[in-house]
Amino acid sequence: MSLPPRAVVVHRATELTELVARHGTRQQAGFFLSSRGRSLDSLEDRHEAQQKALATVSAAIPLDWRRAVAERNDLDRFVFGPEDVVIAVGQDGLVANVAKYLDGQPVIGVNPEPGWNPGVLVPHEPSAVPDLLVRRTVEERTMVAASTDDGQKLLALNEVYIGNRTHQSARYRLASPEGLEERQSSSGLLVGTGTGSTGWCRSAWQERGSLLRLPSPSEAALCWFVREAWPSPATGTSCTEGLLTAADHLTITAEADLVVFGDGIEADSLSIGWGQRLEVGVADIHLRLVR
Repeated sequence: MSLPPRAVVVHRATELTELVARHGTRQQAGFFLSSRGRSLDSLEDRHEAQQKALATVSAAIPLDWRRAVAERNDLDRFVFGPEDVVIAVGQDGLVANVAKYLDGQPVIGVNPEPGWNPGVLVPHEPSAVPDLLVRRTVEERTMVAASTDDGQKLLALNEVYIGNRTHQSARYRLASPEGLEERQSSSGLLVGTGTGSTGWCRSAWQERGSLLRLPSPSEAALCWFVREAWPSPATGTSCTEGLLTAADHLTITAEADLVVFGDGIEADSLSIGWGQRLEVGVADIHLRLVR
């Protein structure tokens, strides 16, 4: 007998919740802000908007479905099942946070604050959830995968960062699929998807006035950029951006201790040491975003 579907509601602590946790009580948090000419009003409004959205989503889940709740900071310890339907209630980045832990489960992005969040990955109002749970059109978005020569692997929806853990100069040898190879010292590398090309990768692309074509979110391609490559007698700056197709890999051989993390979550990362090799390319898994 097959299990009924399970709705997994994913959210993150609000700024109000985090501030109260830091100061102990709501009154103390309010005093802290008021002594600096600010108040809790806007934080309380945003907290209330999220609580209302979560209540609406919870009420929309059919009674014969199973249900679970996962907070953003617990995602690396949460076990998703193949029958799960994920409902991410929050900012666009929350969908990226959860995507790396999924394997084909559909994700419904719910925007509790349309006037605050762009809604690229959370396009739906809470009231739309009942219909989306039974009638779903799924858009597959490309993800990026990084794997080490000792079997470690990391997935990301937006981008992976490879660099020094403390953001000092990272030293490595880079090999592109075109056969270019160069020893570099830089502020690290970004390898991003079409979804990520609207964020950190776009910042790198725009800052340098790059003419590189950025991929679309569903395209099986990645863009990559080296940040602030340093020219010296031993390091070069001629191989600092490019595109990867589904069959390509960017290879990085560490010449210092490096860290690899995805979508800004530094706590969930890979570590590689001198001589280790990292390959980055298009992931076999896609985010299945409900439209």
